[in-house]
Amino acid sequence: MANVWTCPYCKQNATIIDANRSGNIHYFNCDNKEGDLGIHTSVIVCPNGDCKEYTIEAALYRIKYAPNRSVVGSPLLTWSLKPDSKAKSFPAYIPEAIRQDYEEACKIASLSPKASATLSRRCLQGIIRDFWNIKKARLVDEIDALSGKIDSVTWDAIDAVRKIGNIGAHMEKDINIVVDVDPDEAELLIGLIEVLLEEWYVHRYEREQHMQKVIAAAQAKAGVKAAGAISAPPPLKSAP
Repeated sequence: MANVWTCPYCKQNATIIDANRSGNIHYFNCDNKEGDLGIHTSVIVCPNGDCKEYTIEAALYRIKYAPNRSVVGSPLLTWSLKPDSKAKSFPAYIPEAIRQDYEEACKIASLSPKASATLSRRCLQGIIRDFWNIKKARLVDEIDALSGKIDSVTWDAIDAVRKIGNIGAHMEKDINIVVDVDPDEAELLIGLIEVLLEEWYVHRYEREQHMQKVIAAAQAKAGVKAAGAISAPPPLKSAP
């Protein structure tokens, strides 16, 4: 069975077949406190001839016997072993502080989703302050100032990042109330940060580069026309 996959190294989309991947489950119990468990490891080799890098991922599952061994439900834990993060590589014209917060949020999304959500919140605030030049005392006020500048769906999603990130950034008034962030939610926040970086920074840069090329092309044409006018011989006078 073939799957479409994007290599985290060369960024090329590829169709992954059985020849490009390997996987196995290590089952164990050893009288541990959680019972029957299994670690599934997966290796994918990029089929791009100029890349050939490989990724290694692992996931911990509960195991049941009914009658054969099989995994139960979603993974309890996941790890990206190579590369050690699923963070995308963004260009250097995006401020380093923003890229660092994004990369750290990616690294700990499975290990500590709540901390990852807090970093996504911090990353979002940095984006708003840098890209939109909106700087207020509180993130909620900065997001309010975005209203009308962006579409309503994006605004709602941005405010959702703030709310989920607040779970890690602020203690509940009643400390006995425990509100967790699960890994899937942390990944959703990271995904939104990636969309904003792509649509705001990358698209703006690419647009500016394209416009500069158009301007340069027009200037070059104008230069050719001017040079031609200067070098052209004067018109011949007609005989009397």
